[in-house]
Amino acid sequence: MSQSSKPPQSAPVPTSADVARLAGVSRATVSYVLNNAEAVRISEPTRRKVRRAAEELGYVPHAAARSLRAGHTRIVLLPTSHVPIGPLYSAFLNELQWSLRRLDYTVVQYGSLGLSGDEAARAWAELRPVAVISLGEITLSAHNVATLKRAGARAVITMGPVGVPGAHALVLDQSEVGTRAATHLVERGHRRIGVVVPEEEGMELFSTPRLEGARSVAGAVIEPLPMAYTEESAAALAARWPSLGLDAVFAYNDEYAMLLMRALLDEGLRVPEDVAVIGADDLLIGRLLRPRLSTVQIELPTGDHLAELVDRAVREPGEITRRHDLISAVAIRREST
Repeated sequence: MSQSSKPPQSAPVPTSADVARLAGVSRATVSYVLNNAEAVRISEPTRRKVRRAAEELGYVPHAAARSLRAGHTRIVLLPTSHVPIGPLYSAFLNELQWSLRRLDYTVVQYGSLGLSGDEAARAWAELRPVAVISLGEITLSAHNVATLKRAGARAVITMGPVGVPGAHALVLDQSEVGTRAATHLVERGHRRIGVVVPEEEGMELFSTPRLEGARSVAGAVIEPLPMAYTEESAAALAARWPSLGLDAVFAYNDEYAMLLMRALLDEGLRVPEDVAVIGADDLLIGRLLRPRLSTVQIELPTGDHLAELVDRAVREPGEITRRHDLISAVAIRREST
């Protein structure tokens, strides 16, 4: 007859009282230390003692209990991008997340692919974030902003090309990038300019204003050129280049520019003698090409600066801001133009 075995007993979950006993301090001191309370002065040796005790016991503060005490969570929700935003913007978003973490926020990335504005707002609201940073890929409405605020969001920040009533608008004006690129080409004596428009879904958030910026330049005749980020698409565009009657191209960004420039050279077209090429983002690899790639250098706000704006919006939720001065662009001439 088999002998029945008892299920293993799970270890008790450590509490703040356990940490206090091990560290020889009060539970209030444990709370102050582990919640990074700045209003209470606690010596550094005591802080180290509390953290060592918490680590030894495997204790972590309970997020829900902390939220109840504070009246809100410390979650900043950042919907993940479902379009290829490139190294420049990826680095910017990484820096933003580090900066928010230093301000004691928890950044939660949320996959929102395929969600409408109403669906996204309801899904985000379930997590009760204290702030939402929308990159503009999902079109939000004033109703969506109200839904998030009723769920406890003190600030909704949009970083798209247009503002939303009730939300803080940080406008990254992509049209300036196209304007700088086309102006540079016109100054180099080019008039018939192609502008690459990526075919990938969602890229119009960046590509449409860049195209409109190029169209605004006096003396430039602009031809939109749809192209996917594939060797086949670049080769097909390069093959019909002689029939287009264009003498220059603003290739959306450095990655598309490098792809197209390789295809143009494979077709026997010289850069810049037959076709002048300029990209954007000023990636290091563009400087390693031969000919070196001309580009539009884009200056984005630092992660620290934007994190401070988010923190201010959380602490002062009644004040709605709209900023347009968060991006600057300058053309850098190299060998490809």
